[in-house]
Amino acid sequence: MSKVEESVEVEVPVRAAYDQWTQFETFPRFMEGVERIEQRTDTLTHWVTEIGGVHREFDAVVTEQIPDERVAWTTVEGEARQAGVVTFHRLDETRTKVMLQMDFAPEGLTEQIGDKLGFVKRKVSGDLKRFKEFIEERDGRETGAWRGTV
Repeated sequence: MSKVEESVEVEVPVRAAYDQWTQFETFPRFMEGVERIEQRTDTLTHWVTEIGGVHREFDAVVTEQIPDERVAWTTVEGEARQAGVVTFHRLDETRTKVMLQMDFAPEGLTEQIGDKLGFVKRKVSGDLKRFKEFIEERDGRETGAWRGTV
């Protein structure tokens, strides 16, 4: 398993950052290579991705969710193996640090080389920067929210 840790500071309150992150179906708007996410239940999502010409479909389940604090997940079925957590840290009334930690299993020689060259780390960093732009351009108005606890 490989590991990546990245973070970004966003100029929105912690509640807005968290609420937007729980809107999984909007991830394709800021996550490069994510074509579609279907929310099947409160805790189960189906992902369709194409990264570096590799098409994958997989299911992920939210294993822990605490409003304004954290969302953790793991894949349960399909063509990808990963697990991770996103945590939300209140810096002040209008700023939040979003931190993503993820373990993943690169498959095949191409993915292993890409991992060693830092491709996944750069992708995650770019995705977080695009999340920052996405939520800040909306002036912290999230597209929805799910405040349940898992």
